[in-house]
Amino acid sequence: MPYTTEEGGRLNNFAAEPKVYEAEPPSASEKRNYIILGVAAVLLIGGLLTVAVYASSNVGVS
Repeated sequence: MPYTTEEGGRLNNFAAEPKVYEAEPPSASEKRNYIILGVAAVLLIGGLLTVAVYASSNVGVS
């Protein structure tokens, strides 16, 4: 375990550092999947907001 000795004889332990690597840019198919998931998320949120507005505008109407 990596440690150093500070003034007064106290030990200071350090966590093991993970290996650093450079991320690779997304491939064309990953970019396409991100776009599809983004469009699906926007449609889902839009649909939920539409239902919420419709439901709240009809409160108390019989």
